[in-house]
Amino acid sequence: MWALAGQHAPDADCDADDPLIIDTDATLVGAHSDKQGAAPTFKRGYGFHPLCAFVDHGPDGSGEPLAVMLRPGNAGSNTAADHITVVRDALKQLPGHRPGTRPGRRVLIRTDAAGCTHEFLDWIVGQRLSYSVGFTLPDDFAGKLELIPDQVWAPAYDADGRVRDGAWVADVTGLLNLSTWPTGMRVIVRKERPHPGAQLRITDVDGHRITAFATNTARGQLADLELRHRRRARAEDRIRTAKDTGLRNLPLHDFTQNQIWCAIVTLACEPTTWMQLLAFTDADGTNHQARRWEPKRLRLRLFSTAARLARTGRRTTAHLARNGAWTTLLHAGLTRLRALTAPG
Repeated sequence: MWALAGQHAPDADCDADDPLIIDTDATLVGAHSDKQGAAPTFKRGYGFHPLCAFVDHGPDGSGEPLAVMLRPGNAGSNTAADHITVVRDALKQLPGHRPGTRPGRRVLIRTDAAGCTHEFLDWIVGQRLSYSVGFTLPDDFAGKLELIPDQVWAPAYDADGRVRDGAWVADVTGLLNLSTWPTGMRVIVRKERPHPGAQLRITDVDGHRITAFATNTARGQLADLELRHRRRARAEDRIRTAKDTGLRNLPLHDFTQNQIWCAIVTLACEPTTWMQLLAFTDADGTNHQARRWEPKRLRLRLFSTAARLARTGRRTTAHLARNGAWTTLLHAGLTRLRALTAPG
C-alpha cells in the first residue's frame, strides 16, 4: 500500500526537516465485567489502559495504527519501558525496516508529557530518532518568564498555520538546567491568552496560559516547530477511530485473548485508512475531504449506499442511484482503486 500511494505515502520524500511522524498516546477502555488484567484507572473507572502508536498521514488524511500495547487499567502513563516497547513495535511496521538498523532523524516520535522521561528520551537519542514531547516546566519557572525580552517572543500559529493573535513562542533552553537530559534538547514555550470563556489555571502567569515541549530538531522556525507538536492532538482522532472500529470494549475474558482482539482492531483499521488515501486522492494531488472522514461518517455516506446487483453473462454489476448524494464520490473512488495494480 505504501508503494501504491507513491508521492502521497507518509514516508514520501521524508527527511530530518520533514520527517515521518509516529504519535504515541494512551487511552482508557472500560470493562463492565470481571476480566483478566482489568484494574482501577486513574479516572476512578475500571478496565484497561492500552498504549497506542499511529503514523500520521498529515492534515489532509487520517492515520494508520502501527501498534497497540494492552495494559492493565492501573498501568502508569509515563512508564518508559512501555513507550520503548510500543515505539520499537511501531518501527517494525514501517516499510524498509531492517532489524538492527537505526531509522535516523527522518522519523519523529511525537508524544505528550507522559513520554518526557530520561530513559525514553535516552533510548530515542540512541536510535538517532527525532522527538517532540511535552515538557513539564519547573515550579519556579514563572519568575524566569520576566527575563525574556519582548522582542524574543515570536508570533505563534493557529491550527491552519496562520498567525494567532494573542499567542507567542520562545526558546527558553538557556533558562533551564538540562544537564541531565540528552544533549541537543531544546525547550520551546508557548504563551497565549486563554480563549473567551476558558477558566484560568493555577499555572497560568499574568493571565497567560503557558505550555512547553522539548525537541531535538535544530532547524526551523519556532512557530512551525510548535505547530508541528500541537498537531499531536490528531492522535486523539486516531484513538476515536480505533474505538469506533472495536477498541471501545474488549469482549473476551483472558488477557491474551484481548491482546489478539487489539491486533484484530488495528488490522481492521488498515483497509479503511488506505482506502481513504488511495481512493480519494486525485492524480494532481488534490485531496477530497473524505480522506478525513471517520468510520461513522463513512458508514453513513459511503458504506451504506444503496445499490442493485444485476447478474448477466457471467458478470455481476452493481447499479448505483444516479441522483444519490455521494454516488459520484463513491464511483470515482472505486474507479481509482480498480485502476491500481494489485500488490504481489
